[in-house]
Amino acid sequence: MKRILLYLSLCLVFSASTLFAQVAVEAPASCKQCGMDRTFFAHSRMLVVYADGSSTGTCSLHCADVDMKKNSGKTVKALKVADFNSKKLIDARKATWVIGGKKSGVMTSVAKWAFAKRSGAESFIKEQGGKVASFDEAVALAQKE
Repeated sequence: MKRILLYLSLCLVFSASTLFAQVAVEAPASCKQCGMDRTFFAHSRMLVVYADGSSTGTCSLHCADVDMKKNSGKTVKALKVADFNSKKLIDARKATWVIGGKKSGVMTSVAKWAFAKRSGAESFIKEQGGKVASFDEAVALAQKE
């Protein structure tokens, strides 16, 4: 009986730690453009890395676009976005994007989510709606807003 209770206790501890674990988000903690918490928005955050070595962390594609417009004289070396599912940073230009759907977007009226794999985007669409889009389509829509 003691072994069963110990086993159940350990299962509960590991389950709770997994449930409440957060992704370690790179600096800065807050979006440079709007001040929103980048850990809370880990699933939509972006990181713009410029050729001069500077970088900007934002909460969303919208805020990344604003930053790149403000720094139009700088060359973008890398543009990273969080994979919606894993929250790990991936190349924004190579991501599969989903536009629209039932899930509210971040800093936008039309949601734009990035996925490392097309299968992740397709699963999201089955549950939330929306349509698969390219990076260029997602950026063009962000620029219109």
